[in-house]
Amino acid sequence: MTHGPDVSMDETWAKLSRNIVEIQNHNAANLSFEENHRYAYNMVLYKNGDKLYKGSTQLVAENLDKLAKEYIIPAFPTGVTEDAMQKSQEGEMLLKAMKKVWDDHTSSLSKLRDVLRYMDRVYTKNADVPEIWDVGLLLFIKHIIRNPIEGHVISAILTLIQTERDGYTINRSSVKGCVDVFLQLQDLSTREALSIYRRDIEPAVLKESEVFYKKEGDRLLETCDAPEYLQRVEARFHEEESRTHHILSTLTTLPLRRILEQHLVSAHLWTVINMPNSGLDAMIDSDRVDDLARLYRLFTRVSAGLPCLRKSLRETIIRRGKEINESSSSAGGEGVDSGGEDDGMDGSGKGKGKAKARPPNAASQTLSLALKWVQDVLDLKDKFDKIWSKAFQSDRDLESSLNEAFETFINLNEKAPEYISLFIDENLKKGLKGKSETEVDIVLDKTITVFRFITDKDVFERYYKGHLAKRLLLGRSVSDDAERGMLAKLKVECGYQFTQKLEGMFHDMKISSDTMEAYRDHLAKNAVAQDIDISVIVMTSTFWPMSHTAAPCTFPEELVKASKSFERFYLSRHSGRRLTWQPSLGNADVRVTFKSRKHDLNVSTFACAILLLFEDISDGQFLTYEEIQAATSIQEVELKRQLQSLACAKWKILKKHPPGRDVNSTDSFSFNVDFSANLQKIKISTIASRVESTEERKETRDRIDEERKHQTEACIVRIMKDRKHMTHNDLINEVTRQLASRFQPNPMNIKKRIEGLIEREYLERCEDRKSYNYLA
Repeated sequence: MTHGPDVSMDETWAKLSRNIVEIQNHNAANLSFEENHRYAYNMVLYKNGDKLYKGSTQLVAENLDKLAKEYIIPAFPTGVTEDAMQKSQEGEMLLKAMKKVWDDHTSSLSKLRDVLRYMDRVYTKNADVPEIWDVGLLLFIKHIIRNPIEGHVISAILTLIQTERDGYTINRSSVKGCVDVFLQLQDLSTREALSIYRRDIEPAVLKESEVFYKKEGDRLLETCDAPEYLQRVEARFHEEESRTHHILSTLTTLPLRRILEQHLVSAHLWTVINMPNSGLDAMIDSDRVDDLARLYRLFTRVSAGLPCLRKSLRETIIRRGKEINESSSSAGGEGVDSGGEDDGMDGSGKGKGKAKARPPNAASQTLSLALKWVQDVLDLKDKFDKIWSKAFQSDRDLESSLNEAFETFINLNEKAPEYISLFIDENLKKGLKGKSETEVDIVLDKTITVFRFITDKDVFERYYKGHLAKRLLLGRSVSDDAERGMLAKLKVECGYQFTQKLEGMFHDMKISSDTMEAYRDHLAKNAVAQDIDISVIVMTSTFWPMSHTAAPCTFPEELVKASKSFERFYLSRHSGRRLTWQPSLGNADVRVTFKSRKHDLNVSTFACAILLLFEDISDGQFLTYEEIQAATSIQEVELKRQLQSLACAKWKILKKHPPGRDVNSTDSFSFNVDFSANLQKIKISTIASRVESTEERKETRDRIDEERKHQTEACIVRIMKDRKHMTHNDLINEVTRQLASRFQPNPMNIKKRIEGLIEREYLERCEDRKSYNYLA
């Protein structure tokens, strides 16, 4: 009786083992689950768990050997073919066989686990051995994933991946099925956390990929231009992303991506971006926004990509900018000749007829170059703004590089402040002809972006003040709103101090208008009749860009009488003020009788004084150059310009003897009584230009340098008054920072100004010779 349970346990195991084999042979449907479960339960209950455990394990191992012989051995590659497609097909067969064995094994193992559930719950815990499912996986590794099987399986996976990389279609599911098996298997015997996939498959895939993509990068460089190279490379990134998702594992995505980044992007950054006829420059020239966007996407994948793109962009902008600078510096000389502009106006205010074509003079050529320079810079800015927003995803790092590049080449052109002011002048004078106010505002907004880049903002201010003065005094501003809008833009950029004097000019114009109304009311009340109707603009000398010493001119008696009348009226309203007449800034409307008809001429005040001299001489009589100069006291340079305008330009009101385009001191002049024109109103423009001559430019530069000295000293005193004590370097840095909104001061010039202030005892140098104190 004592041996009974042992005998029954042998019988029990005999029955159970037969049934386990039936399960492995897919005949489980004919068996009773409860019966088999009870057999296993009884064996554990009656202390035969060890027998059950070892016996079951043995059966699983034998079944695996049987499956290997049945499926895997027949699918082994022959190894005799070199044909890639055949190798691929053989590899696919092996992977399918491997997956079939796995599916068969896990199917029967799953059923076996249900039968042996009590053994797993009780015996394996007490005996400290793996549960039957884990044993089954370990046995699969031992009996199936072994040499040479594993080597052939990995080789088959690599072959199929390479086949797909070469552009052929493969059965992805065969690879994925096999990879999934390796992902589920862990070598528990060694307690490794890594799956067999991470341990064996992934390193092999990465090693092969590295070799392939190193060669691929070199091959593409030899056979593709830059846009095609970028397209192929981006396609490879997409392919590998898809491959890791659908064939391998997302665990491999990152290391595989790094291989592509290293060998297809990082290794060839400079080569691709500098490719002749197809690199960055060519893409920009052809507006290939999609290719540039692709270049940006790929380059920003790697750490060295953005610095490379930044440097290349900076270089291409500076090169293009220098070309714009060079084309604008090819003006054919400075100064003016007799080919000045004349605007003929009839009674309706519309021009009729045009002057005959004549070679452009140097000043008008310089003006057109100035306008072209700004327009070219704006076009270049537009081009790169579009690329930046559409291709470079409005990248802030790249924006700073673009701005640095524009600032660099714009400030290489020393005439940039003058050119920008001329461009604004042209738009505010003529901008509304053919353009809506909105369009002009857009152009001026763009101009402000260029203005932002110039460091010598004080130079711009001087030119802008001069151009604004002429627009206001000659009534050439097409829109007061546009003028004030531009001032508002400048105030936003540079602050109130910058526009204070410019706003003062507008204020003077308003006050002058009110004053003239009051003057005319005064004349009407006192019944004072005047031969000449004068209109006076009273300018505050500190606001307007004019010489404090007026250009000399002896007015005709009629003008003297009218000007004295206004002077008396003005000074009676304002005590303690002094009026200085500035004839160089004025103009006059004169009705002149010729033989055929009368014309209304608009001329400068100087020209008016000259014309009135001919009122008292008979037709055909002459006045010599010396006589005109003696009668008017106009300086030689100015007098020649005025006579040139009256006798040598389009509208020849005077005759020059001998005829010619230039005026000499030996010439004489007579009234051209035979003058005729279709226009009733004619504007006689002075031969002049908004563009400075070399001498004027030097004079402007000297005045600006002098102003900078005073501004620098005032800034130093202001800072030291506030701080009381500062080191030399701190003072230099603070002065540079505060003056940067107007100009970029030279540290040596700041040092000179400090020395001057020490001499005048505003500051004192401390004993350490490296710092200063403020002297109250």
